[in-house]
Amino acid sequence: MASYPAQPRYLLAILQDVQEKEHYISVDVMRSVAAYLNVPESRVYSVATFYKALSLVPLGKNVIKMCDGTACHIRGSPEVLKAFEKELGIKNGETTEDGMFTLQTVNCLGACALAPVVTINDRVFGKVRVKDVPGIIQEVLEDETE
Repeated sequence: MASYPAQPRYLLAILQDVQEKEHYISVDVMRSVAAYLNVPESRVYSVATFYKALSLVPLGKNVIKMCDGTACHIRGSPEVLKAFEKELGIKNGETTEDGMFTLQTVNCLGACALAPVVTINDRVFGKVRVKDVPGIIQEVLEDETE
């Protein structure tokens, strides 16, 4: 927080930085941010819960976002989602026990030409098929060891 002036306009930026570092926004952090910016805790909570990119529960180190927009849905995203669930042993919205992966569906990733599209952190995987899922997971795990 100290890298930002104690002004309410920096609330979202601070929360984004915390999310990136901690993989979620804890109640203690929300209280600290409210005190630092001299804003009500309810304001911090409302911002933290408004933006889907912020989470109040711990997320995995690698967040898999499966697009389920119209183009992706028509081109097989439900089946690809099931493949991720099977491969990781979790359901949509859950995190693996080792904390490595969180699986989420999103309404749109804005890459309809790549449908069905998946992002993992900042990486984009386009035209994903069920048979691609194990390789994608393996690729991410290999990147972790480098």
